[in-house]
Amino acid sequence: MTPMKPIVLKHGLIAGGILVAMFAITLPLTMNGIIDFAHDGEILGYTSMVLAFLLVFFGIRAYRDEIGGAITFGKAFQVGILITLLTCAIYVVTWEIVYWGFIPDFLDKYNARSLAELRASGATEAALREAQAQMAQLAKLYANPLFNIGFTFLEPFPVGLVVTLVSAAILRKKQAPRATAAVAV
Repeated sequence: MTPMKPIVLKHGLIAGGILVAMFAITLPLTMNGIIDFAHDGEILGYTSMVLAFLLVFFGIRAYRDEIGGAITFGKAFQVGILITLLTCAIYVVTWEIVYWGFIPDFLDKYNARSLAELRASGATEAALREAQAQMAQLAKLYANPLFNIGFTFLEPFPVGLVVTLVSAAILRKKQAPRATAAVAV
């Protein structure tokens, strides 16, 4: 049996745990206005995603080392993308539970803060109405659980995909040439 499954599970669960932990820390801070939704929240969120997805690199490396030190780009990508998908699934499940179970008014609060920031920046009434219309359209889409899941999945996935591609490229390693027996003369 190849060690891919346990390696993917281990690294995916750890990466997912990192995302959930950072989420658990930052969400209450953003909801209480301590961290700015649009700027600081995004920086912290994407930084935590990069940190979590470093587990993709370590998972590919662990798999490569476990199978004898050689791995193709394709196999490395396969291991990495499976870790990424598991991590994203954990993130999505966590968000869906939190959103629907605890803060179903999140989008209303987010939109209200965004409009307040636009007003404070001196946006015109026409710009405010346009922003409100866009926010209302997003809220309508976000009420659909499938859209909500897809939208949430697309937050961390591009980061994981980039880390997977870079890690697979860095860690690919061809089998070392076999040593030939020296012939005594």
